[in-house]
Amino acid sequence: MISFPERLLNKLHEVKSQNKFRTLKASYPVIDFSSNDYLGFSKSGKLQQRVSSLLASTNSGSTGSRLISGNSSLFNNTEDYIAQFHHAESALIFNSGFDANLGLLSSVPQKGDLILSDELIHASLIDGIRLSFATHYKFSHNNIAQLNDLLERHHASFNEIYIVVESVYSMDGDSAPLIKILELAKHYHFHLIVDEAHAIGIFGDQGRGLCNELNIEDKCFARIYTYGKAMGCHGAAIVGSKQLKDYLINFSRSFIYTTALPEHSVVSIKKAYELLINSKEITHLKTLISNFNTQTMADNSFIKSQSAIHCKIVPGNTQVSNLETKLSDLNFFVKSIKSPTVKENQERLRICLHSFNTIEEVNQLIHLITS
Repeated sequence: MISFPERLLNKLHEVKSQNKFRTLKASYPVIDFSSNDYLGFSKSGKLQQRVSSLLASTNSGSTGSRLISGNSSLFNNTEDYIAQFHHAESALIFNSGFDANLGLLSSVPQKGDLILSDELIHASLIDGIRLSFATHYKFSHNNIAQLNDLLERHHASFNEIYIVVESVYSMDGDSAPLIKILELAKHYHFHLIVDEAHAIGIFGDQGRGLCNELNIEDKCFARIYTYGKAMGCHGAAIVGSKQLKDYLINFSRSFIYTTALPEHSVVSIKKAYELLINSKEITHLKTLISNFNTQTMADNSFIKSQSAIHCKIVPGNTQVSNLETKLSDLNFFVKSIKSPTVKENQERLRICLHSFNTIEEVNQLIHLITS
């Protein structure tokens, strides 16, 4: 038998003893308050119906990276469509949101540059920053005063400054103070990077995202749109200037050195946008969000959110796991988020609202977790 390193075994034993051990499941409770399929494009089969008639004419594999044999007019046309939809000069498709964030942050900021990031940005953004040669400082979540202080202290010492935030934060569901961040640009020159993964399909005209809703699309250096959530498919795109696209094609390792998405994935992205443009699901989802906020307004254990993500703080891995199990036994699919994914004593139930949920289901869930 091949031996397994003792140090790694000890780490496994440690997470088990702390109730932090993760496993993979293949079946889930019926009433979904956990998946990121906010508009139900995947669950309802609407996207599959639009794509299925085209699958016979697409290749099962892309055969190589886009710089070798994996590119096609389908990629080019879809990227043009994405750029136009998001009011940008260009768009570049990546295989996933993780690949997009890793490729952007690891290649764009250079030695002699500065990255300032919110402490709660996604792991993919953090890993991209770690691979960069730029200097990096974090600021407390949504803390404009601390960000201003960092800019004041360091703006004269670096060639370029990049501020990295999410428009909607994946573990809290709250939003970045994007307008206040951009007000700092009156005094400091910086490039704003916004991950819109959890905002697309929820905010803005026809679900274009929070940057669209706030009318700041043209003030962002780069925006990242991920398709595995409200769009119900797979992949991601970085939108920005034509120069940014050219640069990423030439220097982003997670784009250059990977096999391209197969054509059916690209078709799915295009058809998901077509569904989004004509979506009636957004209206019902916003009704559910408003109802949820009204009913939980007085309960301070809930993190305030206008997005589809809502969290109830339940301190302690054991306590929050027990509540997840209780809900699962009643056919409610709600995931507990434990430390170290979130800070200790900030463990929580992460509740995702969807267009296919009913008012009655939401009300029943609220009763179960507040009574």
